[in-house]
Amino acid sequence: MRRVTVAERRARLGVRHGLAPGAQADSPAAVTERVVAVHGTDPGSVYVGILARMADGSLADVDRALYEDRSVVRVLAMRRTVFATTPALAAVALAGAGRAVAARERRRLLMLLREAGVPGDLEAWVTAAEQALLTALDARGEATASELAGDDPRLAQPVVVGAGSKWTGTQNVASRLLLIMATEGQVIRGRPRGSWLSQGYRWTTAHAWCPGGFAEWDHEAAEAELARCWLAAFGPAPAADLQWWAGWTKTQTRRALAAIGPAEVELEDGGPGYVLAGDEEPVPAGEPWAALLPGLDTTPMGWQDRSWFLGEHGPLLFDQTGNIGPSLWWDGRIVGAWAQAPDGEIVCRFLEDAGSEAAAAADRAAARLTALIGDARLTARARGRTWLEKELNP
Repeated sequence: MRRVTVAERRARLGVRHGLAPGAQADSPAAVTERVVAVHGTDPGSVYVGILARMADGSLADVDRALYEDRSVVRVLAMRRTVFATTPALAAVALAGAGRAVAARERRRLLMLLREAGVPGDLEAWVTAAEQALLTALDARGEATASELAGDDPRLAQPVVVGAGSKWTGTQNVASRLLLIMATEGQVIRGRPRGSWLSQGYRWTTAHAWCPGGFAEWDHEAAEAELARCWLAAFGPAPAADLQWWAGWTKTQTRRALAAIGPAEVELEDGGPGYVLAGDEEPVPAGEPWAALLPGLDTTPMGWQDRSWFLGEHGPLLFDQTGNIGPSLWWDGRIVGAWAQAPDGEIVCRFLEDAGSEAAAAADRAAARLTALIGDARLTARARGRTWLEKELNP
């Protein structure tokens, strides 16, 4: 069993994730293919994360990929999380991870409807409501959840979510159904109602947004392909990291790994790991690199065990729910954080002495990002603010 050092894993991360010099992608779609899918809960993270992995690119390039070429689409899949990826990989993610999420959410909706006192055969009720939603979307082309709720009384039916907690609230059935149908690949988030930083989307059917909809995959075949893609981008890594990232059970993880037959290696920082068979050789170390990755970026959120690139900086970068804020990277590891000041300038802070070369590279990366986003103001929408964000924007 070959031993893989932490230095090897960091070098591979830089190349496979398009962050090292000469490894950048030439299009937003190519970026998402490199990392399987870009974390998309925060709309701004999609743009900033993709541009961090392109040598040349602009907000307009990402916008074009999302809404004109549609070479990148947003789907709800692994861990009930929004990701942006190519339509081909979206089909794999939906079949390999989204269906299980949809089944859980469908059971939850039935429970909420019972608690709301809706009578009769609730499964038939939900099926009819689902068909009403698709009919309304086909007629409208694009619509918000509130607009759809006005098209059929079943879609306007209120349900209480988070009962008994501080997050207790009321939603209409249209909102709950859109979530379920998104994880099944029936509907998709279209253009935002505001700027590229807006979290409000208009919905459309998948077959209207992507001609023909998403390709059909057998569930277990999709699990195996998802595992293969993840190992190509994130391996070598323990099976537990794949299980966490995909939102799978241990049984699903073992089954997917058995299907692709990966090579087992020994990780320097402890325990066994897996890498695709034939991909065991180390990636040659290149020039050191700096990167400013956005909050909830797909790289730091790609592993459950982040100690080999995070060190002791976790408490200053992650919020209480496990979501990372903007991170400053130097040659395969996190060495600090960044945030946007009120005047729009990107400010970097090192949490350790990484040397003058790292400081100069971080300054160049900060200047580039400041120019790329222009007058836009980034905010922590889907996570808690970091200490640096609070310091710069009290």
